[in-house]
Amino acid sequence: MTDLDLGGGYSARPISLEEYRAACARLEDRIFGGTSLYAFDPPVRPAPPIGDSWNWGVYHGAELIGWHHAHARDERTVYMADTGLLPEHQGRGVYSRLLPHLLAAFRAAGFTLVKSHHRATNNAVIIPKLRSGFHLQGLNAYEGGVNAALTLSLDETYGQAMHVRSGFRAPSGEAARRLGVPDEALPGLADAPGLPLPADTEGGVDLGGGYRLHRVPTATYREVYAQLEASAYETDSFDWGDREPAPAPSGPLWSWLISHAGLVAGWQASRAWDTRAAYMVNTALLPAHRGHGVYTRLLPVVLDALHGEGYALIRSHHHLTNNAVIVPKLRAGFRFQGVQIDEHGVMAVLLRSFDPAYAAYMDRRSGLTR
Repeated sequence: MTDLDLGGGYSARPISLEEYRAACARLEDRIFGGTSLYAFDPPVRPAPPIGDSWNWGVYHGAELIGWHHAHARDERTVYMADTGLLPEHQGRGVYSRLLPHLLAAFRAAGFTLVKSHHRATNNAVIIPKLRSGFHLQGLNAYEGGVNAALTLSLDETYGQAMHVRSGFRAPSGEAARRLGVPDEALPGLADAPGLPLPADTEGGVDLGGGYRLHRVPTATYREVYAQLEASAYETDSFDWGDREPAPAPSGPLWSWLISHAGLVAGWQASRAWDTRAAYMVNTALLPAHRGHGVYTRLLPVVLDALHGEGYALIRSHHHLTNNAVIVPKLRAGFRFQGVQIDEHGVMAVLLRSFDPAYAAYMDRRSGLTR
């Protein structure tokens, strides 16, 4: 592989495993010295062979300022084991620009899966990974803290199977066949009726691009939701049938409608979770209004409103493979806190703290800082 031009005076090029290890010995304290790692006693057994490895040095001009190391885990999996950049070169987009080149090399080498682990609160690395197509597969506690396990499928069918496992999509086609489950693709979304804003809608906040966010009474939100639910969701959730539900939580509930050109384009509903946390229960945009950045722009408005109600923490749950929602949430300061299985599937639990001391505490628990 020739040198990779990463822009801004940065480049990367292949180096030997020995050069990578020498760079680690020289620079890793400057790069990783602020993290918290359990100190084992010296090992008494030799390490297993790592198999084929790929090593790149990252340079600023002629200076080595970082690296990436990956190695084969098995016949179809490559593991991105170690990436480091000196602190003064972080936050400049170098990792985001390097990542596509690394993935292209793994694809060319014939791998099906690319795996990596990162401190669960290390959004600076997790966000570029998710934007490149990785999905969260779990959280685990280990000697470095709490890690988020990420997987990228270079096989489109396996990628669809990951959506099936999370409940984000029903099994269909080749993915259903390979999973050994019936092809049960859900019917497509119903056509969205042009529903005018209800009369009791407040004036709202300008979200840009012709979109507005309006506070509405809870009863109004529920009426709109009942009319448009089939036009907004095609996920694979458990059907409780005719079972009579228990009473809804009695805490406060806040409801908004999203409008465009005087018609309902989506909604958001939140409620109290406990005395410290509010829960973003439900957000949806009708298909014609997705991909325009509306969700990213409404997030700070809703978060400020919930914080203004006195809540220090904001919680939300999302299908594990729903990067279109998870990435904006992480960019807004949410962190991974867990994974749960419920009637909707396998869900990522996210938490946003307005208390900087608690946010720092989360970083310590994950091992990202000391």
